[in-house]
Amino acid sequence: MTYPSSFVLVCAMNPCRCGYFGDASHRCTCTPSSIRAYLDRISGPLLDRMDIQIELPAVSYNEISGKTAPGEPSSEIRKRVNAARAFARARMTAAGESPEITNARMTPAQLHRYCQPDAAGSELMRAAYETLGLSARGHDRVLRVARTIADLDGQETIGERQIAEAISYRSLDRKYWRNGG
Repeated sequence: MTYPSSFVLVCAMNPCRCGYFGDASHRCTCTPSSIRAYLDRISGPLLDRMDIQIELPAVSYNEISGKTAPGEPSSEIRKRVNAARAFARARMTAAGESPEITNARMTPAQLHRYCQPDAAGSELMRAAYETLGLSARGHDRVLRVARTIADLDGQETIGERQIAEAISYRSLDRKYWRNGG
């Protein structure tokens, strides 16, 4: 099965010039002002447009040398992704929508129709919006990611767990860019 092409941007950056700010096993040599200047190179509005922002720890020697258990094979991940896409296509087809519409490409009306969380999820979304200072764009991005997580779970309803997981994928803008970047 092929899917329409879409634009995907994957970015990576260090948390500071030396690369060790926040690292538990190495001492950062940067000053607070140089860390701020480094992080200010990425604007808050640009970061707000990224659906998923996660911090990854440094790879350990055992991981890089292959002395740890292998992760999940790509073929298994592909199966889960294809199942989630089929689940989403079936939802869109049953609703009379184009089955090729992805969660990332939903219109605002489709977002309102297909990405509404249950009561507990809605309450968590409200708390996150108010507490974390999410923008309207950030709110919608969390809902789109939560819809995808629910699709991966084979769940028609977006619940508190999916909302919590989606919020956790937006940690960097709150950790490093609290004041708008």
